[in-house]
Amino acid sequence: MSIRPMRCLLAIAITAVFLLSACASSGSVSDTGDDVLTWSTGGNFNRYRAFIELVSETCPDIKLEFISYTGGNNTGYSWAQMRADDIPDIFITTQILDEELAKERLVDLSGYPFINDFSTSILDQVSIDAGVYLLPISYSMYGIFYNKTLMQENGWEVPSTFAELEALCEEIRAAGLIPGVLGTQLTGGPFSAIFNLAKTDWLTTPEGVMWERSFLAGEATAAGMWEDTMEYVQRYIDAGMFHTDPEDRGDPQLILDYLGNRKAVFCTAVQTVNITRLPDTGDELGMMPFISEDGSKNVYMYSPSYYFGISRRLMEPGNEQKLENAITLLTLLFSPEGQAAFINEETPCVISVLGSMTAPETSLIYDASQALRQGRAFPMTYTGWENVLADMGQAYKEWFRGKNAMDGPECIAWMDRLQQEYLNCSDEFDFCESTADFTLEETGRLIGKALGSFVGADAVMVPLGEFHEDGTELRAGVTGKLYAGEINTDVLSAVCPAYDGEYALMTMTGSQVRELAAAGFDAEGDGNSFPYLLVTRGDQELNDNTEYLVAFFMNGYTQETADAYSARICTGSLRLFLRTWLEEQKTVSPDGNPWE
Repeated sequence: MSIRPMRCLLAIAITAVFLLSACASSGSVSDTGDDVLTWSTGGNFNRYRAFIELVSETCPDIKLEFISYTGGNNTGYSWAQMRADDIPDIFITTQILDEELAKERLVDLSGYPFINDFSTSILDQVSIDAGVYLLPISYSMYGIFYNKTLMQENGWEVPSTFAELEALCEEIRAAGLIPGVLGTQLTGGPFSAIFNLAKTDWLTTPEGVMWERSFLAGEATAAGMWEDTMEYVQRYIDAGMFHTDPEDRGDPQLILDYLGNRKAVFCTAVQTVNITRLPDTGDELGMMPFISEDGSKNVYMYSPSYYFGISRRLMEPGNEQKLENAITLLTLLFSPEGQAAFINEETPCVISVLGSMTAPETSLIYDASQALRQGRAFPMTYTGWENVLADMGQAYKEWFRGKNAMDGPECIAWMDRLQQEYLNCSDEFDFCESTADFTLEETGRLIGKALGSFVGADAVMVPLGEFHEDGTELRAGVTGKLYAGEINTDVLSAVCPAYDGEYALMTMTGSQVRELAAAGFDAEGDGNSFPYLLVTRGDQELNDNTEYLVAFFMNGYTQETADAYSARICTGSLRLFLRTWLEEQKTVSPDGNPWE
């Protein structure tokens, strides 16, 4: 079956253009053969839209090709591309996962003028052997939210030591209120709450940094290091700061309900808000740091919105104009005008990386912004902990809720147990191997075979991603390529659609199947369809009048199609199907692994 071309140009402004996705190409995404710069959307094109419009207005000669990716692991996929030497010209990621690889694949930005407006503290955080290869465009700041208006009405001062916090919590309880609520819908909330308190003490010291590296490598234990922190956490619990919501609602709902309805004063949430006043009462929000015991190390946390870099390919002969355009793009990105495209009244917890752009003293994150520049803010813990973070967070959550006899010492034991189990089960995490790089179409065909064989279908209709002129991106299909190397759960989540948990079965004739495949998947109902890839058992040709059972991804079909062919919705995880199938295959290749 042939798929219609996935690349075309469309005009924006006068001469700036976007190219549609070239993900289906088996070559490098940077190999466009002209001065067009490639840029992966990461499923967040709308967050870049204002900046792209600024590019078209101020740099109309720069041409951009957007490569649409909407899979379930944006960070993992960006580094899979890096390992395969298949990154876009403008490389974007949310974490610096491999410093050595960044040095090898990216341009050193330390010599370009736009870096001069970064504070020394920020440059120190991203420096790799005296070079700078990835720069954050902004930082999301995290602290403890509180109802500022309610505090002022009661004459309560923002505490600066734990003794002051403890005394205030007693007054809050006496007033019939909950001192503080903690977000637990995602187990990353409890995990971060405990690690953030550790950072008010030892975890950010040289000894703590060395312990973290050793622990992640299996050369150190939590026992013997975490006892004081866990005792401090218990004091927060006893003070009433870590009340958990029985309904496990998300952090935005907790802030609106508990703080907005004056049920609680504080909210510890791994969440940036898009409001500064609570809508029903007009109460003003405040944000304070995580309080250390004696107040000498009250800290905020931060995480970069995105890191930007430039592919080293642009330094090769023949790419001089592309490199010049890329530098022009980053120069605009790291200008006040470029920063303003990402920071507005709907992002009150986001701060610019530029030293010349300071938060107003009246803003929600003024103190946090000062902390970042003064070295009183630290990165949110994530990198290196991905495989145990959720389970550790679950143990902490049970402690906060008084379940399963969980307490501080037991949580320490869980930390050691979980990390050792992870390190001792490497074979479980690498369950298959890809012998070669796949194109997008070949990846879709592989996933289609897994689904079809698992559910007993005759054919599978696989939606394939591409970038559309209006910025619409496909979330119900395949947008990431499989690369050569070991396959684990991270790789699996990178190539699978973001939607999971259901699939649909429909019965249709061969002619109807081919007609639908040719029409594509009109996901938005606007006539601008995404291509369907038809995968059949044994690569069989479908007879016009013979009926076949056809499988579809979750949300990978229109309601009109579902009604026309009496869709049967079934519960089942595509990721689980694919993993089980890959474990059986042992190795996979673009031209192998037939679906019999």
